[in-house]
Amino acid sequence: MGIKKSYEEINAKIREGRAVVVTAEEVIDIAKEKGVKEATKYVDVVTTGTFGPMCSSGAFLNFGHADPPIKMGKILLNKVNAYGGLAAVDTYLGATEPSLDRGIEYGGAHVICDLIAGKTVQLEASSTGTDCYPRKEINTYISLESINEAYLFNPRNCYQNYAAATNTSERTIYTYMGVLQPQMGNVNYSTSGELSPLLNDPELRTIGIGTKIFLGGAPGYVSWQGTQFVTEKPRSENGIPLSPAGTLAVIGDLKKMSTEYIQPAVIEKYGTSIFVGIGIPIPVLDEDLLVKLAVENKEIYTRIIDYSVPSRSRPVLGQCSYAELRTGEIILEGKRVKTAPLSSLHKARQIAQELKRWVAQEKFTLQPPIEFFPKVPGLKTLEITKREE
Repeated sequence: MGIKKSYEEINAKIREGRAVVVTAEEVIDIAKEKGVKEATKYVDVVTTGTFGPMCSSGAFLNFGHADPPIKMGKILLNKVNAYGGLAAVDTYLGATEPSLDRGIEYGGAHVICDLIAGKTVQLEASSTGTDCYPRKEINTYISLESINEAYLFNPRNCYQNYAAATNTSERTIYTYMGVLQPQMGNVNYSTSGELSPLLNDPELRTIGIGTKIFLGGAPGYVSWQGTQFVTEKPRSENGIPLSPAGTLAVIGDLKKMSTEYIQPAVIEKYGTSIFVGIGIPIPVLDEDLLVKLAVENKEIYTRIIDYSVPSRSRPVLGQCSYAELRTGEIILEGKRVKTAPLSSLHKARQIAQELKRWVAQEKFTLQPPIEFFPKVPGLKTLEITKREE
């Protein structure tokens, strides 16, 4: 019978300061040196990290009531549209929303990060007015300190693998995967590979609703499966999907976050986005999980997609490992092509190390999933149809 550990056993060690905590890079060498069985006995928690553009992000804010009060309809934060279809002084601000005066050079992501940085933000709102909310306009300034609740809620982050991108056309194209040069001039990719949370637990045995995580420099939680979540994708022998699969919806307190781990971004001629730092601590429950946690970049493969084809089903030009992508060039269709990451490996390492410190020194215990994610065979597509009579 193999080695088995429980959350209770591991959490007891964390509380007592006895837990052995290592990063997902460090566990690779430990597994090689000690072997799977001894490494499973030795290591209690493995920390992961990722820091990359996560467009499906945003924040819920509650401003509090003015006197006289207003039921906010149209809402602007530093000239960025925020959603007004909630209660009187609640809003959701999307990270990718561009500003009215500066376009994509300043958007929702910038407002969110300005608030985290302690800056004041202009709030303009209007209303038709009601008996209970008579005010029709307001123009003031807010900060994280001056408002009530402020929490990051991201519907889709932390992709479990993602396709690399190239461009076979004769012109430069501008995409959410960055600038792609003509005639396969470059390949861009976005992952922290062997440090990436969902690549270290490919079957999502320890990650589900309620999992405690590192989010933007503060404690957070997995709140649901992310949008565009799918499980039944082709996988390599080690169980890792070869294309985008699982995703996470995550939530955390904006007031506790740091701009060291969450930053706005402008993707040239595409739009505004936000770099979000996420780290997930994974308990070493048994030998099978240890093997998954010791995965290396050379064992993680992704597909290379031609983004020049204006279709939701773009051609797959090839497949390569993240070890190959990390070298800075690959051979694609007989051509030597430069590669570059959109995500930051440096930041991912920093996050994994900081989370390691939380668990080892600050007694950041692990939360087993309240509920596991469902099996999802595939994604639905949006078809253009005519209204039925």
